[in-house]
Amino acid sequence: MNVIRNILNSRSEKNGNFFSKIQKILGFKPKNIKPYEKAFTHRSLNLKDKKGNAVNYERLEFLGDAMLSSVIAAHLFKEVPEGNEGYLTKMRAKVVSRKHLNELGKDLKLINLVRTNIPKSQFGVNIHGNLFEALIGAIYLDRGFSYCERFIQEAVINPYVDIESLEGQIISYKSLLIEWCQKEKKVFNYEIYEDTGKDEMKHFAVKLWIDEKVVAKARATSKKKAEEKASKRAFFAFQSRITSS
Repeated sequence: MNVIRNILNSRSEKNGNFFSKIQKILGFKPKNIKPYEKAFTHRSLNLKDKKGNAVNYERLEFLGDAMLSSVIAAHLFKEVPEGNEGYLTKMRAKVVSRKHLNELGKDLKLINLVRTNIPKSQFGVNIHGNLFEALIGAIYLDRGFSYCERFIQEAVINPYVDIESLEGQIISYKSLLIEWCQKEKKVFNYEIYEDTGKDEMKHFAVKLWIDEKVVAKARATSKKKAEEKASKRAFFAFQSRITSS
């Protein structure tokens, strides 16, 4: 009996600890802790509910992404009445960029709450942003849109959304460069090939061609990262011409 009692007490202590940590992050008391438990459950645990549905944060991540985008869109629509659709879309993309969401998740130390069978050191950087979105999804299920909106206002908009500073931020050098090339009617191409170096991890190399000339080279652990790195180098090479066009 003592062994069973100790196990139950241990579980109760863990649940109480999780509840208090979530409450501290949210700034309000959850009504239902279940969505938050799911928001920090990694698929590696392979948990299922009674209907056989997967129990992990991925669906909540989808929901949180939608909530975050709608709240940020409404804020920008209100605060920038002169902004057209294209401008508002770009500004929203800067706020909800993967890099920014990862920073938010890191600041809140959300990874410390995740339940997983994988060593946390093996997670990619995007886990932080994924958990942040899942947390927003859990808030919506627990308390509804108004609480969700309030959390985003306090955690994202108030400390980070400054219109003037956002206007100067670049979230994708590749998109900026492609836009400039199209505007100036320049022919561009990303030549990608697998790097055969001695690194343990596979690397990809890229050559960026503009008007039949190689203007930048880069290598990285993914094609997307290599393209972005080459685009950034090309941007600084053509910066005066891009910013003035």
